[in-house]
Amino acid sequence: LLLLLLPALPAAAPGDFDPYRVLGVGRGSSQADIKKAYKRLAREWHPDKNKDPGAEDKFIQISKAYEILSNEEKRANFDRYGDAGESQGFSQHQHRQFHRFHDGFYFDESFFHFPFSSERRDASDEKYLLHFSHYVNEIMPDSFKKPYLIKITSDWCFSCIHIEPVWKEVAQELEALGAGIGVVHAGYERRLAHHLGAHSTPTLLGLINGKITFFHNAVVRENLRQFVENLLPGNLVEKITDKNYIRFLSDWRKDNKPHVLLFDHMPVVPLLYKLIAFAYRDYLSFGYVYVGLRGTEELSSQYNINVYSPTMMIFKEHIDRPADVVQAREMKKQLIDDFLSQNKFLMVARLTNQRLFQELCPVKKSHRQRKHCVVLLTGEGEKFAEAYEAFLTFAVANTKDTLKFVYIYNERQPEFADALLMDEEKYRGRSAVVILERRNNAGKITYKVLEEAWQGSKEDNFILLDLLDQLRTDPGLLSSETVVADLNDELAPMFLIRWLYSTLDYISDCWDSLFHSNWREMMPLLSLLFSALFILFGTVIVQAFSDSSDTRDSPPSEKEETAAKTEKNDVSFSKESNSRIPKKGFVEVTELTDINYTSNLVRLRPGHMNVVLILSNSTKTPLLQKFALEVYTFTGSSSLHFSFLSLDKHREWLEYLLEFAQDAAPIPNQYDKHFLERDYTGYVLALNGHKKYFCLFKPHRSGDEGGTPGSCEDYDASLHTEARGKPSCSPGSRSIKNKLHKLSFWMERLLEGSLQRFYIPSWPALD
Repeated sequence: LLLLLLPALPAAAPGDFDPYRVLGVGRGSSQADIKKAYKRLAREWHPDKNKDPGAEDKFIQISKAYEILSNEEKRANFDRYGDAGESQGFSQHQHRQFHRFHDGFYFDESFFHFPFSSERRDASDEKYLLHFSHYVNEIMPDSFKKPYLIKITSDWCFSCIHIEPVWKEVAQELEALGAGIGVVHAGYERRLAHHLGAHSTPTLLGLINGKITFFHNAVVRENLRQFVENLLPGNLVEKITDKNYIRFLSDWRKDNKPHVLLFDHMPVVPLLYKLIAFAYRDYLSFGYVYVGLRGTEELSSQYNINVYSPTMMIFKEHIDRPADVVQAREMKKQLIDDFLSQNKFLMVARLTNQRLFQELCPVKKSHRQRKHCVVLLTGEGEKFAEAYEAFLTFAVANTKDTLKFVYIYNERQPEFADALLMDEEKYRGRSAVVILERRNNAGKITYKVLEEAWQGSKEDNFILLDLLDQLRTDPGLLSSETVVADLNDELAPMFLIRWLYSTLDYISDCWDSLFHSNWREMMPLLSLLFSALFILFGTVIVQAFSDSSDTRDSPPSEKEETAAKTEKNDVSFSKESNSRIPKKGFVEVTELTDINYTSNLVRLRPGHMNVVLILSNSTKTPLLQKFALEVYTFTGSSSLHFSFLSLDKHREWLEYLLEFAQDAAPIPNQYDKHFLERDYTGYVLALNGHKKYFCLFKPHRSGDEGGTPGSCEDYDASLHTEARGKPSCSPGSRSIKNKLHKLSFWMERLLEGSLQRFYIPSWPALD
């Protein structure tokens, strides 16, 4: 056995691997020659292009050779010792130390060393390990602020050991620049690995804006850096010269953002600056000035730039001078973050969407954390320019942590302006100033409007300054209250543009999958696609040759005519009644149908509930109006959804649900001769789709003002005793408007979890 192993031992020795011979270069070759040879061989032997059985092994050798020779330290170690010195935890002497195994036989101790088990994994990967819940809840949302480079690895993975030194070096470098790093162990997180689309190890991929992109090149430092840089959008940073800097800085009014300029002597935009620009793209616009380029002398001279050290400037409303400056010999991420986070907004920002309103004017949390917003309600054009400039001057002179100065264009936010100014004649066509404080996230605010229109005169300045001084000691000065709707998103792209971008992204994903996916993994999808096409064309051919003349000539049946008339009446009724249903800003109630039944109930996310109102065509409008009023205060909860169910269409589903409720005290629902006379309009069901239970609200009887919410004079017992007469809860004995009386109290008990729950084995089909 030893004699048979002897020929294999020299091949395993690390000294026999010659990177110079693999790349075909001499020992005195420059880095440019080595890189040129590597690119030529990598294109020739890439497994995706070269179908030779040994192409993959050859490509690995080429990548390893380039990894050694492109690193000066590893190249020097190889030239000196014949080995790159990649083994961790052992010195060169220990690595080359041989032990006597038998007389005349010597073996390298690393020959029998297999560091593949989880106990021997690099400890640096431990802090990057991802789990499925952590990925979905934290990493995925965070990918909209920074790109992630993720490695999928496993035990007993030879290639994973091979790329480990490069991965460790790149991970540390990119993390310091602001990129995210993640490691997924496919053996322990199989669900996450399949979710990411990784079916082999090692796999490297990038994640940005929730989109996954796979890495397909050789695992070397330059390729990985370029891969992360290519993930970022191409328009994050604009190149600035003497010709376009005025136009760039003057766009603050159109973009409603401060503009940032970085002056540096690097010809290309540094990756750190691109990552920072991606993280702050919603707040700031970024430009880059290469100070060594001809055509930037005027720019550098005007702002007195030191060309020998990087300089970052932020410009706000005034482009002739920067609002803030930072200069350092070496720009670090923490320094830039601290600098930009203090300058995210203009001195007087325009409220263009609800998110900006919430950030600049946060809800009052305590008396010590009061923050007031001074809002200028004005218009566009030269007519209002003087009033705006006076307001800006006042804001710059009176900036405080507890005060934020903003402005709004009345034409673009008419609902907001009308709610504050009450459409008074004295403010029509003129500017007005309002001091406000947000009380909750539902839109409630307290405010005070300056009695006269704002013209920017000295008298106006004194009046506003006096009100702000009084406000510090007397919060009751804001005596008016109102509820404002969410602001319109003025800068949102048009639907057609968003659709075009989505289409381009989808085509790009399909193109990437077509050329880089494993064909064996795509076989099930292709089989399904061709099967569907075969069935489709087969059906078309059969119908084309079938004789359908009798069907075309036959008149419609009486049942079909009746159904068509009913559908027409329903449509006309819905058009008539929809105008009377409260607006979307008030409360949104959707109809539960067989189309959305699965998504709104059966597959409802854990922790979410659907509150369903039972109604009929005759009671639809008044019940929906009362229902909207009762549940409006609970619409702020993201875990509650509101729907209504037509009793005329789905009465059998409701009876089935009540009959098969699994509980120690089931709901009485015995069939009797008055089964079809029972009136369930006004019932409210709180359905938990994930845990398969529901809570029940039963209508309140008119005339029983002191009754318990959700009761109908012990309706549970009345169902047994009413078999000989008419039901006591018929529509004639109860006012429709009072059916949902005290529903809000029942909703409070629902959120408290104190209501009785009725469990069912499974949700019945709605049809």
